[in-house]
Amino acid sequence: MAEVVLMPKLSDTMTEGVVAEWHKKVGDKVESGDLLAEIESDKATMEFESFQEGVLLHIGVDAGQNAPVDSILAILGEEGEDIAKIIEDAEKKAKNNVAEAKDDVAPETKPSEPAPAPKVAPAPAPTPKTTPAPATVSAPTAPSAAPSVLNDKVVASPLARKLAQEKNIPLSQVPGSGDGGRIVKRDVENFIPGGVVNARESFTEVGLNSMRKVIGQRLSESKFSAPHFYLTLDIDMDNAIAARKSIIEGKGTKVSFNDMVVKATAKALKQHPGVNCSFLGDRVRYNDHVNIGVAMAVENGLLVPVVRFADQLSLQEISAQVKDYSIKAKENKLTPDDWAGSTFTVSNLGMFGIEQFTSIINSPDGAIMAIGGIKQVPVVKNNEIVPGNVMKVTLSCDHRAIDGAIGAAFLQTFKLILENPVLMYEL
Repeated sequence: MAEVVLMPKLSDTMTEGVVAEWHKKVGDKVESGDLLAEIESDKATMEFESFQEGVLLHIGVDAGQNAPVDSILAILGEEGEDIAKIIEDAEKKAKNNVAEAKDDVAPETKPSEPAPAPKVAPAPAPTPKTTPAPATVSAPTAPSAAPSVLNDKVVASPLARKLAQEKNIPLSQVPGSGDGGRIVKRDVENFIPGGVVNARESFTEVGLNSMRKVIGQRLSESKFSAPHFYLTLDIDMDNAIAARKSIIEGKGTKVSFNDMVVKATAKALKQHPGVNCSFLGDRVRYNDHVNIGVAMAVENGLLVPVVRFADQLSLQEISAQVKDYSIKAKENKLTPDDWAGSTFTVSNLGMFGIEQFTSIINSPDGAIMAIGGIKQVPVVKNNEIVPGNVMKVTLSCDHRAIDGAIGAAFLQTFKLILENPVLMYEL
């Protein structure tokens, strides 16, 4: 008997999926465990294995198209089996589900009061089913025109005349784009002797993929619902630089400064559970475990895989886990388990030369810490000005869960640990 394969829900926030590629075609024999298709969720592209077996009788979503969660992805059954009734019933069920969802959110109206006239808004542009190829559009800012001549004299602005004289450009050869063909400053600046004026505007537009849509939605919700406040601190990194060098030379493990930040963060959070919290609407959860999300840029957006129980891991174990996540992120192989369950997030742009920035909280986390680059600057030590290596960090806190003094105390402990790396193991 034929069985319907539904579009899976691959993450908590996924509402629709895109079939990136089919690995089977209609008529192929499918065994349980066979790779059926690759599906793009709002976070990553994941391989989807069949839980059923049979002949692939119907493909409900073509490659490159999107469809809601729980809609028909495919139908498996016996060769030659009639599936028209199955498709019809499934489509009716999907329509009923949509209608029920609308009824659930429909506002109640009083019979005695007429409903207010709806405001007419422009219909939204339909969401493209596939990410369109970049389309470049060009349009001239103004048509090139022959120089305007009045009584045998070229009409030009005083600034254009001065600039043409400085550049030794004959105004009689410059097309004017001003009123009536009048030559203005931009005409002289864009003039190419013996050529044409390069004064065309151009742009490229691409559709939002599923990941970018969810990033925009979730960060907007966080930024506009959570009252953020920010605390910035300078950290002396001289000892951390020396400690990292010793670890690399002594143990042969190439740990990064970001690995040291994650380790120091985990130790500081154990001492300040008021920052290791989650805001859950009507309550605040103070977490005993420390799961640190590490923000990673990928080609189509941003992912935050989680280093679990980071306070119990050695610096080398944290380094190995972060490297593994980085490789998986670049290859789109992170799974929902990899990015779920953070209690605090670290975002580091120091490797891009960014000195300081602020991050938007990764809800429901109560805080996120932005890490800038290490910069060599003059510092005062023992009443003398000497070269020093300083790193700026900025803690973003949700004021509904964390107060300023609590966030400041956490930063002080974090600073103490990084400036004295031996404390990563002693505290």
